[in-house]
This record gives sequence, structure tokens and C-alpha cells, in this order.
Amino acid sequence: MAIATINPATGETLKTYEPLTDEALEDRIARAAQAFARYRLTTPQQRAGWLTAAADVLDADTDGVAELMTTEMGKTLASAKAEVGKCAKALRWYAEHGPALLEPEPKDAAAVGAEQAYVVHQPLGVVLAIMPWNFPLWQAMRFAAPALMAGNVGLLKHASNVPQTALYLEEIFRKAGFPDDVFQTLLIGSGTIEQVLRDDRVAAATLTGSAPAGQSVASIAGDALKPTVLELGGSDPFIVMPSAHLDRAAEVAVTARNQNNGQSCIAAKRFFVHRDVAEEFTRLFAEKIGALTVGDPMDEGTQIGPLATESGRDDVEEYVEDAVAKGAQVLVGGKRVDRPGWFFEPTLLSGITPEMDLYLEEVFGPVAAMWTVDSLEEAIEIANSHPYGLGSNLWSEDADERARFIRDIASGMAFVNGMTTSYPDLPFGGVKQSGYGRELTGLGMREFTNAKTVWIGGPSSEQAERSTAGSAAE
Repeated sequence: MAIATINPATGETLKTYEPLTDEALEDRIARAAQAFARYRLTTPQQRAGWLTAAADVLDADTDGVAELMTTEMGKTLASAKAEVGKCAKALRWYAEHGPALLEPEPKDAAAVGAEQAYVVHQPLGVVLAIMPWNFPLWQAMRFAAPALMAGNVGLLKHASNVPQTALYLEEIFRKAGFPDDVFQTLLIGSGTIEQVLRDDRVAAATLTGSAPAGQSVASIAGDALKPTVLELGGSDPFIVMPSAHLDRAAEVAVTARNQNNGQSCIAAKRFFVHRDVAEEFTRLFAEKIGALTVGDPMDEGTQIGPLATESGRDDVEEYVEDAVAKGAQVLVGGKRVDRPGWFFEPTLLSGITPEMDLYLEEVFGPVAAMWTVDSLEEAIEIANSHPYGLGSNLWSEDADERARFIRDIASGMAFVNGMTTSYPDLPFGGVKQSGYGRELTGLGMREFTNAKTVWIGGPSSEQAERSTAGSAAE
């Protein structure tokens, strides 16, 4: 794929970029390694100050960067502005909480025969971040904020269709006063990722993307013995039980499926509705989906913009056509919009069977697939049969149902009476083919740190004897 800004609302190519030469790439990696040698010696309080300054930069640039994201990948202007605000919030969260999270953790010194025993969390070094286009600012920022707070430096390989947003990310940290080369954007193709990841100066990697991309990165990193965090696909279940507030559940279901024009890993994609309320919920859900306004993402009244790429729109269309050919019913939408750009109607399908391609695949567009079930157990069983396990949703007022859902659903996140979303305050990540590792909170920051054990003995012979005896026992 060419490195270019192509407006998905019109199909017009606005700007193209040449990938870095081998010489330029070598220079950037060398500068990153040199930057880490200095940056790791800064204090958490210094880093917190720079993160706060970066949040201020985002606040000042909100309108311009929101328009840039809308132009590059088609998200509505309102959602783009919200994404900028979310990034600023994450930067401030780590500025506020990061120093305390990096404090040494005291351990029971007496139990190990020491005068002092504790754990320190030290940065690993240069971390390669391979990021997708659907939340071009947020997904990069939820890596960058904790990684920089911990004392790492970042190299960003962003998706090739959002190059201007990628370059802006580097600019944020430069404007905020971070030391030179602490965060750099690499305009390179996917074929160059292995070269960067295998470089001895690169300590680790994180990827948000498809399962095949995750397998590739994990294989290379495993061969090179480098840690990774993988946030891969999702096909989140959204279960509605008879005790649910149906109108509210249907309202949230529409947002949960169609957020970001349906292009979100944590979008609810599979809807399991109990037979007792299926007719009423379906009516509400279909009405609300049909009322969505599709149009120019720059217009304030638009709720659904184009898909980010032409191939993405074509993939969604093929999934729907395959399902219909195999017996699915189209309750709302079901086809591309007859206008320039890569638009697809918000769609609701029922009658889903295992023969359909979308049964086990992630449909990355505004298409909701619905099942009628006879019990919570049936819903969980079908939901868990999917290879992904990122987020999950239950709508129920029954305490026992909530407990069973939380216990039995195979996912990294379980939301009850709400839609899956991300907060700096909560861990983010999945299980199964949705990846491994966690982002956000202290867990996310510590993914790229060395948890170093520190044992300090005292001068007495008794302590020395204990240490010797412990070593002998080992």
C-alpha cells in the first residue's frame, strides 16, 4: 500500500509520501537508541511535566487535528474531536498517576534475610509501535503515554493511509518539550517491519491490528527473544436478557456497533437476544439503525461516514452478500451507498448460521449480526465458540445472570449494562486470537519495563548465613 492520504469520502488522493531510505531509517534508529541512553535517566516527575505539556498541545490543536483525522480515514468530525480529548485525558492520567506507579515496591525484607528488599520498574529501551488507522491518534497514544512515562522511547510505524496523523504524533511530543528523538515516526512500508524489529537496538514491540499481523510480529519477536503486546481483532458479543431495559439497550447497541463507522475492534458485532424479548428488541434496534444519517463526515449532522478504504468497503459488501446468499435476512440496509466515496449502509442481519463467512470473521464496518437464543447459557456458548475474545456486553438486571456472564464469558473485558470502551483507569486487552498483554493503567505501563528485584543485605553474620543457606537451597 502506498503511503498516502486518500479522502475516503471522495476517493481523492490528497498527498503522497516516499518511504524512508535505508540510510534514513538507520539514522532514526540510531538516534532513538542515543535518546534512550539519556532519557532513561530523567525522573518520573520530569516526564510527567512533559506529558502534561503534550496534553496542552492537543487541547490547542483539537480542531485542526480532528479535521485531519476525518480527512484521512473518514470518521465523523464529532468523533474525531472526542478522540483528541481522550488522548489528552490519557496523557494527564499518566502524568498524575505515573510517578506513584513507578515507585519502588517494598517487599518483606526479613522473610528473605535482607536489610532491604524491593522491586523497581525500569524501562526496556526503544519500543516499536505498529499501529492501525481506525483510531489513528488514540491507539498510538495509549502506547505512547505509558511507554514515555516509564522512560522508554518510541518508534511509530503507523498505517500507510494516515501518514499526516502519524507525523503529527511526532510533532506533539516535540512541541511539548520532550528531549529530541524520544518519539519518532517512521514512514515505512510493512515489509520493513521485520528489519526494524530484529535490530538489536530495538528492545520490544507492540501491535494493534489483525490476527495475521500479530502472528507475524510475534513470530519475529519470539525468534529475537523480544517481548510484545498484541491487541488484535474482536467480534464482541452483546447479550440482551428479558430483564434488560430494552429501549436503552437498543440505543446503546446502535452506538456500540456503529461507532467509528463500524470500524472498531471493540465494537459489538454479534447480538444475542433472548427469545422472550427478541421481537421487541429487534423492532427497536432496526428503527434506530434505520434512522442513522449517512453522509459527509465533516457535516455536524452526519452519524455514519465512509469506510476508510475502498477495499474495506468491498470486504463488508462481500460478507453481507455471502450471508444473504446463504439465507440471512436483511432487516435494515445491506448495500453500498450510491455516491462518491466508500460508504456502506448501516445494516442489520438476522438468521445467521455457521456456513456464513461472517460467522467467524470480524466484519469491519456498520453491519450487526443478530441471533435469537433461549438462554444465557446458549448465548455464552455461541459467543465463546468464536476465535476472538476482546470485549463483551451483557444487558440484564438479574444478579445471578451477571455473575454467570462475568465468570463464563471468554473475553478480556466484560461490560454489564454498557458498551465496551477504554479508559486509562482500566486494563485493555483480550484473550484467544484477540492477542495478549494489556494496555493502559499501571499494567500497560509495566508491559515494557524490567521488574528488577533488589536485595540489600546487612553487615551482620546472621544475614550472610541466611543468604548462603538460601542460595544452597536453590
